[in-house]
Amino acid sequence: MTPENLLPALADYVLQHGLSDVSLRPLAKAIGTSDRMLLYHFGSKSALIAALLDYLARNYAEALDTAFPQAVAASRKECVMQVLAIVRTDPFRPFMRLWWDIIAGAASGNDAYRESAKVIAEQLLDWFEAHMPQDDPDPKQGAKLLFTLIEGALMLDVLDQGHLADAGIAAAEL
Repeated sequence: MTPENLLPALADYVLQHGLSDVSLRPLAKAIGTSDRMLLYHFGSKSALIAALLDYLARNYAEALDTAFPQAVAASRKECVMQVLAIVRTDPFRPFMRLWWDIIAGAASGNDAYRESAKVIAEQLLDWFEAHMPQDDPDPKQGAKLLFTLIEGALMLDVLDQGHLADAGIAAAEL
Protein backbone atom coordinates (compact mmCIF):
# COMPACT_ATOMS: atom_id res chain seq x y z
CA MET A 1 0.00 0.00 0.00
CA THR A 2 1.27 3.47 -0.92
CA PRO A 3 -0.01 6.98 -0.24
CA GLU A 4 -1.17 7.14 -3.87
CA ASN A 5 -3.28 4.00 -3.31
CA LEU A 6 -4.80 5.42 -0.13
CA LEU A 7 -5.76 8.84 -1.46
CA PRO A 8 -8.81 7.81 -3.56
CA ALA A 9 -10.51 6.11 -0.61
CA LEU A 10 -9.59 8.95 1.75
CA ALA A 11 -10.96 11.44 -0.80
CA ASP A 12 -14.25 9.56 -1.02
CA TYR A 13 -14.58 9.66 2.76
CA VAL A 14 -13.81 13.37 3.01
CA LEU A 15 -16.17 14.24 0.15
CA GLN A 16 -18.96 12.42 1.99
CA HIS A 17 -18.19 13.62 5.53
CA GLY A 18 -16.29 16.88 5.14
CA LEU A 19 -13.24 18.09 7.01
CA SER A 20 -14.77 19.78 10.03
CA ASP A 21 -14.26 16.85 12.41
CA VAL A 22 -11.69 14.85 10.48
CA SER A 23 -9.31 12.80 12.59
CA LEU A 24 -6.98 9.92 11.87
CA ARG A 25 -8.96 7.09 13.45
CA PRO A 26 -12.21 7.61 11.50
CA LEU A 27 -10.22 8.14 8.29
CA ALA A 28 -8.24 4.96 8.87
CA LYS A 29 -11.33 2.96 9.81
CA ALA A 30 -13.20 4.19 6.73
CA ILE A 31 -10.51 2.82 4.42
CA GLY A 32 -9.75 -0.35 6.38
CA THR A 33 -6.38 0.51 7.85
CA SER A 34 -4.96 1.91 11.09
CA ASP A 35 -4.14 5.45 12.10
CA ARG A 36 -0.53 4.33 12.57
CA MET A 37 -0.44 3.13 8.97
CA LEU A 38 -1.67 6.54 7.80
CA LEU A 39 1.07 8.21 9.83
CA TYR A 40 3.62 5.77 8.41
CA HIS A 41 2.61 6.67 4.85
CA PHE A 42 2.11 10.42 5.28
CA GLY A 43 4.31 11.32 8.26
CA SER A 44 1.77 13.50 10.06
CA LYS A 45 -1.89 14.38 10.04
CA SER A 46 -1.15 17.77 8.48
CA ALA A 47 0.90 16.13 5.69
CA LEU A 48 -1.95 13.68 5.07
CA ILE A 49 -4.49 16.53 4.87
CA ALA A 50 -2.21 18.51 2.53
CA ALA A 51 -1.74 15.50 0.22
CA LEU A 52 -5.45 14.75 0.34
CA LEU A 53 -6.46 18.32 -0.50
CA ASP A 54 -3.96 18.44 -3.35
CA TYR A 55 -5.37 15.16 -4.69
CA LEU A 56 -8.93 16.48 -4.42
CA ALA A 57 -7.99 19.76 -6.13
CA ARG A 58 -6.57 17.82 -9.08
CA ASN A 59 -9.72 15.67 -9.21
CA TYR A 60 -11.89 18.78 -9.16
CA ALA A 61 -9.95 20.35 -12.04
CA GLU A 62 -10.16 17.11 -14.03
CA ALA A 63 -13.90 16.83 -13.41
CA LEU A 64 -14.34 20.45 -14.43
CA ASP A 65 -12.33 19.84 -17.60
CA THR A 66 -14.46 16.81 -18.43
CA ALA A 67 -17.73 18.69 -17.88
CA PHE A 68 -16.64 21.94 -19.55
CA PRO A 69 -17.76 22.41 -23.16
CA GLN A 70 -15.05 21.69 -25.72
CA ALA A 71 -15.75 24.92 -27.60
CA VAL A 72 -14.00 27.93 -26.11
CA ALA A 73 -16.36 30.46 -24.56
CA ALA A 74 -16.99 33.49 -26.74
CA SER A 75 -16.83 35.93 -23.80
CA ARG A 76 -15.92 36.18 -20.15
CA LYS A 77 -19.62 36.25 -19.26
CA GLU A 78 -20.24 33.04 -21.20
CA CYS A 79 -17.27 31.42 -19.44
CA VAL A 80 -18.62 32.41 -15.99
CA MET A 81 -22.07 31.11 -16.84
CA GLN A 82 -20.66 27.82 -18.17
CA VAL A 83 -18.60 27.24 -15.02
CA LEU A 84 -21.52 28.10 -12.73
CA ALA A 85 -23.84 25.81 -14.68
CA ILE A 86 -21.36 22.98 -14.09
CA VAL A 87 -20.38 23.53 -10.45
CA ARG A 88 -23.99 23.99 -9.37
CA THR A 89 -24.80 20.39 -10.35
CA ASP A 90 -25.02 17.43 -7.98
CA PRO A 91 -21.67 15.83 -8.92
CA PHE A 92 -19.87 19.01 -7.83
CA ARG A 93 -21.76 19.61 -4.57
CA PRO A 94 -19.35 17.51 -2.46
CA PHE A 95 -16.40 19.50 -3.84
CA MET A 96 -18.19 22.76 -3.03
CA ARG A 97 -18.95 21.64 0.56
CA LEU A 98 -15.33 20.64 0.98
CA TRP A 99 -14.14 23.98 -0.40
CA TRP A 100 -16.26 25.81 2.19
CA ASP A 101 -14.84 23.54 4.92
CA ILE A 102 -11.35 24.57 3.81
CA ILE A 103 -12.28 28.25 3.69
CA ALA A 104 -13.91 28.04 7.14
CA GLY A 105 -10.78 26.38 8.52
CA ALA A 106 -8.59 29.05 6.98
CA ALA A 107 -10.86 31.79 8.35
CA SER A 108 -10.58 30.32 11.85
CA GLY A 109 -6.78 30.51 11.70
CA ASN A 110 -5.81 27.01 10.59
CA ASP A 111 -2.55 27.60 8.72
CA ALA A 112 -2.64 24.21 6.97
CA TYR A 113 -6.08 24.98 5.53
CA ARG A 114 -4.96 28.48 4.57
CA GLU A 115 -1.95 27.10 2.71
CA SER A 116 -4.05 24.44 1.00
CA ALA A 117 -6.64 27.06 0.02
CA LYS A 118 -3.89 29.20 -1.54
CA VAL A 119 -2.60 26.25 -3.56
CA ILE A 120 -6.11 25.32 -4.69
CA ALA A 121 -6.89 28.93 -5.60
CA GLU A 122 -3.71 29.13 -7.70
CA GLN A 123 -4.66 25.90 -9.48
CA LEU A 124 -8.14 27.28 -10.16
CA LEU A 125 -6.72 30.56 -11.46
CA ASP A 126 -4.49 28.61 -13.84
CA TRP A 127 -7.52 26.61 -14.97
CA PHE A 128 -9.57 29.78 -15.56
CA GLU A 129 -6.74 31.42 -17.47
CA ALA A 130 -6.48 28.37 -19.74
CA HIS A 131 -10.24 28.53 -20.44
CA MET A 132 -10.55 32.24 -21.16
CA PRO A 133 -11.91 33.29 -24.57
CA GLN A 134 -9.19 33.18 -27.23
CA ASP A 135 -9.43 36.90 -27.96
CA ASP A 136 -9.43 37.97 -24.30
CA PRO A 137 -7.30 41.11 -23.94
CA ASP A 138 -5.78 40.04 -20.59
CA PRO A 139 -6.39 36.36 -19.71
CA LYS A 140 -4.45 36.52 -16.43
CA GLN A 141 -6.49 39.44 -15.07
CA GLY A 142 -9.67 38.04 -16.63
CA ALA A 143 -9.11 34.75 -14.79
CA LYS A 144 -8.88 36.67 -11.49
CA LEU A 145 -12.12 38.47 -12.26
CA LEU A 146 -13.95 35.26 -13.18
CA PHE A 147 -12.62 33.46 -10.12
CA THR A 148 -13.87 36.30 -7.90
CA LEU A 149 -17.29 36.36 -9.57
CA ILE A 150 -17.70 32.60 -9.36
CA GLU A 151 -16.61 32.43 -5.72
CA GLY A 152 -19.03 35.22 -4.84
CA ALA A 153 -21.83 33.50 -6.74
CA LEU A 154 -21.15 30.21 -4.96
CA MET A 155 -21.17 31.95 -1.60
CA LEU A 156 -24.55 33.47 -2.43
CA ASP A 157 -25.76 30.00 -3.51
CA VAL A 158 -24.98 28.71 -0.01
CA LEU A 159 -27.26 31.44 1.33
CA ASP A 160 -30.00 30.55 -1.19
CA GLN A 161 -29.36 33.88 -2.87
CA GLY A 162 -27.82 32.64 -6.13
CA HIS A 163 -30.40 34.65 -8.06
CA LEU A 164 -28.62 37.83 -6.88
CA ALA A 165 -25.34 36.61 -8.33
CA ASP A 166 -27.01 35.59 -11.58
CA ALA A 167 -28.66 39.00 -11.91
CA GLY A 168 -25.37 40.77 -11.15
CA ILE A 169 -23.45 38.71 -13.69
CA ALA A 170 -26.18 39.23 -16.31
CA ALA A 171 -25.99 43.01 -15.77
CA ALA A 172 -22.17 43.14 -15.74
CA GLU A 173 -20.18 44.19 -18.75
CA LEU A 174 -17.60 41.45 -18.91
